[in-house]
Formats: sequence, C-alpha cells, structure tokens
Amino acid sequence: MTGSTNADLLIRAAQSAPEGLWLRADAQDSGRGRLGRRWMSEPGNVFASTIVRLRPTDPASSTLAFVAGLAAHETLRQIAPEFAIQLKWPNDILTANGAKLCGILLERIGDAVIAGFGINLAHHPDTLDRPVSDLRSLGANPPEAQAVTEMLADNFARWLHLWRNTPLDNVLRAWDAAAHRHGSALSVHQPDGGKLDGLYVGLEPDGALRLRLADGQIRAIHAADVFLI
Repeated sequence: MTGSTNADLLIRAAQSAPEGLWLRADAQDSGRGRLGRRWMSEPGNVFASTIVRLRPTDPASSTLAFVAGLAAHETLRQIAPEFAIQLKWPNDILTANGAKLCGILLERIGDAVIAGFGINLAHHPDTLDRPVSDLRSLGANPPEAQAVTEMLADNFARWLHLWRNTPLDNVLRAWDAAAHRHGSALSVHQPDGGKLDGLYVGLEPDGALRLRLADGQIRAIHAADVFLI
C-alpha cells in the first residue's frame, strides 16, 4: 500500500532516480487522475508508474502521452485480444462502447516525466460521471497485476525507443490507428470552462486533436477533457 506511485516517483526523481525505474503498488489510498480526480485504487488492478528522463533531442514532452497510451493499449490487447478496445485523446483506453478501462497521468519535475498507469483488471469504480469497466467484468480472466506491469514496462520501453529514434509521425499514426474512428462525435471540455462539440478528424503534427466543428472549421485542441458522444 502507498499513497500514490506517481507521488512516490516524483520524490525519487527529485533525488536523481534513473529513467526506467518502475514502481507498482498492490493498492493506493491517494491515487489520482487528470484534473485532480481521485482514482479508486483497491487491490487487483494495476497501479504503476515509471520515470522518463528527458533529453535535449527528444520530441515535446507532451507527446509522451501517446507513448504511454500505445503501451497500455498494446498490453491490454495482449492479455485480452478477444475484446475490442480503443484509444481516446490523449491516452484513455476505452471499450468498444466507450467504457474506460485505463487511465494515465503524466507529471513533470525538472527533466523527469512520471507516467502513471491505472489499469482496471479485476474491478472498477461505480461512482464516476462516465462509463467505466474492467476486464473481469467483460468476461476476461486477466493475469496478476505484477505480470501485467512487466508486460507494460516492455511495451513502454519499445514505444519510448521509437518516440526518440524515429519521426514523431510514426507514433502519432500508430496512435490514430488504435483510436476511435475518424468522424466520431466528441465533446471537448476546455480548461477555461468552454465546451465544443465536433467530429474527430485526426491529429496535428504536434499531437493536438483535430476537431471539425458544425460550420466546417477545424479546431486544434491542445488541452481539454474529451468525451465520446
């Protein structure tokens, strides 16, 4: 048990912990997601975080969201290939009908980015304002959390290598191929409280979401809470 694997690694990163260090907890009592949301962290699911040390030649650190999303998506496909899953911008993983299976939180301190993963293997919260599910509820028999975390670490390392050593477009195209289809209806809740509805039409070269509005205008979204509608 810990408060939060992300919080623990933020401390270790400030103390010069190396890239590639992973921390997994059986449970958390202070887990959190984007925008400060509390993430239910009972035993049976994956609660794990890792450190990335940024280099001068790396792409923009914000695009690590796509690395993390692809790594988690690939892991879930490996352990439950019979179920259709999809990515939602920037790195949520959903069932075919839009229920959330995995949340990812990236936080930065100095040259370190902490990527934290919460993967619903055995249970899910029932008090959120959006559909949520887990692999067991879908009918799968997922491996233990430790085995899933080891698979996740391998997949993350591979996507991180591609992110660093090939054009960013390779990662973005792979993400787009794993996401909901082009033309999906989205509701975008912006940090200033504004809301936009439109259709997903891909990604900008920097990873921003491209949203087609009702008047045909394409809006690039760099920060927002995005919902399938």
